[in-house]
Amino acid sequence: MSQKVLLNATEINIALNRLACQLIEKHDDFSKTVLIGIQPRGVFLAERLKILLETEYKIKNIKLGYLDITFYRDDFRRSEKPLEANQTRIDFIVEDKNVVFIDDVLFTGRSINSALTAMQSFGRPSEIELLTLIDRRFSRHLPIQPDYRGRQVDAFDGEKVRVCWKENDGEDAVYLVKS
Repeated sequence: MSQKVLLNATEINIALNRLACQLIEKHDDFSKTVLIGIQPRGVFLAERLKILLETEYKIKNIKLGYLDITFYRDDFRRSEKPLEANQTRIDFIVEDKNVVFIDDVLFTGRSINSALTAMQSFGRPSEIELLTLIDRRFSRHLPIQPDYRGRQVDAFDGEKVRVCWKENDGEDAVYLVKS
């Protein structure tokens, strides 16, 4: 197994700042916008963006929630091992809000499809967008594309994109892992 660095800590920081600026361009003061980190790995990206928007760009009152999609996945019954659900925490109204789903890697699109289904339980947003740090193009099973992407990667069969966050993995890095 070999791995190649796609983004180092500095490049991740640059991508995060660019994504934050793109969000500000579209959503201004975030009064009608909420951020939803998709559990488990999208939460790290969502939290980082919220902190960056608040500290560097002085945006106040950003609403951030976490959405668990475990039991909304179309493949959740196909696993041999028991599933462990993550926490859903959406303590605000999404009705008529602009919702930005945040996930670390967009691969087949199935997770986002599950998130769209799960979101129906919380109301009807006026708009749903997708922000992802890594967009693995050429791998979609569903016609889902990100509105905001940190980096587009061409990864093929037998290759995996692994995003590491300092908070969870001890470093900020993105690797292309070949098995």
